[in-house]
Amino acid sequence: MKNLTLKQLRYFEALARGGRFRRAAEACAISQPALSMQIKELEQELGSELFERSAREVKLTAFGQTFALRVRDILRAVDELGDLARASRAPFLAHLRIGIIPTIAPYLLPAIINDLNRTFEGIQIDIRETLTGKLVQELVQGELDMAIVALPVSEPSLSELKLFEEEFVLVRRREDEGKPTPEREALREMRLLLLEEGHCFRDQALSFCKIGAARPREVMEGSSLSTLVQMVSAGIGITLIPEIAVPMEMRSAHVSISRFEPPRPSRTVGMIWRNSTPLVKQFLRISDVVRQSADTMRGRPAAR
Repeated sequence: MKNLTLKQLRYFEALARGGRFRRAAEACAISQPALSMQIKELEQELGSELFERSAREVKLTAFGQTFALRVRDILRAVDELGDLARASRAPFLAHLRIGIIPTIAPYLLPAIINDLNRTFEGIQIDIRETLTGKLVQELVQGELDMAIVALPVSEPSLSELKLFEEEFVLVRRREDEGKPTPEREALREMRLLLLEEGHCFRDQALSFCKIGAARPREVMEGSSLSTLVQMVSAGIGITLIPEIAVPMEMRSAHVSISRFEPPRPSRTVGMIWRNSTPLVKQFLRISDVVRQSADTMRGRPAAR
């Protein structure tokens, strides 16, 4: 098997991950027939089929599943060779691929980008905003350098670094301002507005309210924190948001903010990256800038 190429392995990985030739071809920036030909040549070289093909999608064969695990290891190792070269260059990273979850991105991202550009002149920053599970997957696969998420993620191949902790606050109609903050047990009897399935913030809010399989009339869903706050403003229900979201959301909605009695709901926000990366020294410097940006946005003195 001397004729295997990295290009073929990357095409295989894209198809295995996407499940469709069109989607994989777009991800690889080649035509669908060209991708199909490369996969066919790879299968011929291996002497075994990697995919089961149907009109709608492709699925990995048993051999393809085993092959995929090895391919991911190979591609990750190749990417880390690139990271090693990046780590050796002076004065700093020229290119940073960073992921961030949606309940942090709108509120912290502008400050982070501004401060990183000011601190590391000439750095190119690519941003990926999506849910934690997807960020972890892309980080492990070498598609991202680091990510800002709620900790812990408990992925053995990733390192975690705490940036800050923040509390959750209760959002109610403006007419409820000054009223006592309800106990968390009482929240279960109210119409609670939550983010859609997949958001870790949703799970944290449900856990605080001690809600398991909530009935549809008690819980309504939104696609973003801004949507939830606007729904509260319209009198549809109540919601919880993190402290970092308060300044922006309060400017655009007719709502009031209340803090809970201890023990207050909160989350730990941090950065994650691969254990095997040679860029740890650079990432620690970046984390310092991000932490200072967050402290400034939250009106806290920067930690020293």
